[in-house]
Amino acid sequence: MALADLSAAELADALATQRTAYDRIREQGLTLDLTRGKPSSEQLDLSEELMRLPQGHTAADGTDVRNYGGLAGLPELREIFAELLGVEPRQLVAGGNSSLTMMADTLKNLLLHGGVDSERPWLQEEKVTFVCPVPGYDRHFALLESLGIEMITVPMNADGPDVEAVRRLVADDPSVKGMWLVPTYGNPTGITCSQEVAAELTAMPTAAPDFKILWDNAYALHHLTEDETKSADVLSLASAAGNPHRPVVFASTSKITFAGAGVAFLAGSPETVKWFTGHLGKSSIGPDKVNQLRHAQFFGDADGVRAHMAKHREIIKPKFDAVERILSDDLGDSGVARWTTPEGGYFVSLDVLPGTAGRVVELAKDAGVALTPAGASFPYGNDPDDTNIRLAPTLPPLAEVESAMAVVTTCVLLAAAEKLSAG
Repeated sequence: MALADLSAAELADALATQRTAYDRIREQGLTLDLTRGKPSSEQLDLSEELMRLPQGHTAADGTDVRNYGGLAGLPELREIFAELLGVEPRQLVAGGNSSLTMMADTLKNLLLHGGVDSERPWLQEEKVTFVCPVPGYDRHFALLESLGIEMITVPMNADGPDVEAVRRLVADDPSVKGMWLVPTYGNPTGITCSQEVAAELTAMPTAAPDFKILWDNAYALHHLTEDETKSADVLSLASAAGNPHRPVVFASTSKITFAGAGVAFLAGSPETVKWFTGHLGKSSIGPDKVNQLRHAQFFGDADGVRAHMAKHREIIKPKFDAVERILSDDLGDSGVARWTTPEGGYFVSLDVLPGTAGRVVELAKDAGVALTPAGASFPYGNDPDDTNIRLAPTLPPLAEVESAMAVVTTCVLLAAAEKLSAG
């Protein structure tokens, strides 16, 4: 029975029961962590062969990868990931180890210089505003905040951002210069943006002539089922709509190989690629092509990447299954929680009784389970309903995921009982 349907006496009993269960958990002295979407050691072990590569130091075109040059990255690696990301190799840049760095560089160049379709540098505008679908990725929001870019939210629907909400924001306000989107298995919801929504986003009129969609396809290859979701072809859609420079696509191998020593990618129109590498050339004489050759040899081709990701799925899917099972068993009839069941990505988005997310995180911390702060999936860390919690089950071993989730569900029920009892 839903907690809200209990009589006052029944609710008092439920509150006492959850407090007793919680006190027993605290006595266990747990130290568990569901905060960040990191790959587990077992996943990282899948790429151990990288430590023995590359074999030789000559790229397919004869380039000595130990030397300077090649701002756009190694051609053979770009060909592999161009196929996987659905872009042309000439539209793809292979860079260093961090797509977040490429995102930051893109924003800084837009602020300082403007884009290929800008009338002026963004810093010369009265203000710059970004549309942020929520719940979303906290590092995106932190980056905007650090650069003084204002943020305004729109809801995430089952097929992507609320198109009509976006349309209203961009139609008449030229300060709205762009939007974030994690289009495939989004962080933290696991939602995938449909081809139809992507088509509307790329085609809609915008007051700003240089409106950008920063399309962070971080989880495009991170499938949890054998039915692999295909990302929308945002570059082709934008080109067909007459807005070829609107999307800037990002991706990386950070959760595919080594999180701290992978390869990041940027894709866009040919003019956007030229714009990005032109500014990059002022601060770099080329990426780590040794690491790029290492990755190209490790994967061999796009099918090699797909086979590698199937091994990842075998490791992490049982953890997501455990999260779903425990949430369903413990909270399914409570009426105080709902959650996503992702088909890919790294997170589960849990919505608890409004006004209790912060309390759940606090209770979990005191019981030895670290969770991402409530509100982290919203700009400025402010979830107006205090309802969303991001769960990241990939890093801990399965047994620890199960233990941590048992704590989480107890805390959700206790926080809800407390709030309902308080009237």
